Amino acid sequence: MLSFDRKKFFETYRNRFGKLTQPLVDALDFLIDQIEQDERFTHSEKDRRQLAYCLATFKWETAHTMEPIDEFGTNERFNKLYGPDTKVGKILGNTQPGDGARFKGRGYVQLTGRANYRRAGNFLNTNLIDEPDLAKNPPLAYRIAVQGMKEGWFTGKRLDQFIKDNQPPEYEKARSIINGTDKAQTIADMARRFDEVLLSALPLPTAGAQNRAAVRGLEAFGKTPERGHNGVRSRKKPPAQKINPNPRSDLSTGLAKFGG
Repeated sequence: MLSFDRKKFFETYRNRFGKLTQPLVDALDFLIDQIEQDERFTHSEKDRRQLAYCLATFKWETAHTMEPIDEFGTNERFNKLYGPDTKVGKILGNTQPGDGARFKGRGYVQLTGRANYRRAGNFLNTNLIDEPDLAKNPPLAYRIAVQGMKEGWFTGKRLDQFIKDNQPPEYEKARSIINGTDKAQTIADMARRFDEVLLSALPLPTAGAQNRAAVRGLEAFGKTPERGHNGVRSRKKPPAQKINPNPRSDLSTGLAKFGG
């Protein structure tokens, strides 16, 4: 699981996004607590970028408060938009009069509609149909937002479709996970800034991770690494008369290939 240097996190956040208020510090501090306990995010580049996009989405969808909120509007508006007789309401699984307002948007990503509340409730083992306001409870809202973005609950689109291993992230296209192309560029720009914040606050890969990268480098060149006395894989030392005069060893070649 991840562990953040909070001082660096907030310093870089201030540099990239501007002034911090105490409520915003508290909201971000809470989110960091949740992320540090979340096994869905690792130290991989892909996971860091996906997390950056999640945070950018939270920032936009919560009107920059980074706290779960209710969708803006009146009950009349929500029933008109999401009522069971409307096209959108039917897509959202609303079936009863008043469902539009009852299952309005809530949380970090505005969970909306009876079907999404039921799915999220099943995931949380919580009755969100009878108590929809629980979708705004911060720990539950965090779990809903991340799982929904990872599994495509909201539009059928998932984070893995746009933010992959060893490929540039498609942050603009990732907006379709939540809401088509609405403010796609704005949120993509925020995701890039959040990635800088995360890079500043997360530790560098451990020596073990670097050694594993070196091993992958050796194997990429057809070498067969063996266990050394310290548990780190390495090649057997060649006979003295066969030592290559080139000071760049196979191991350093492997490290160089993987950024070591």
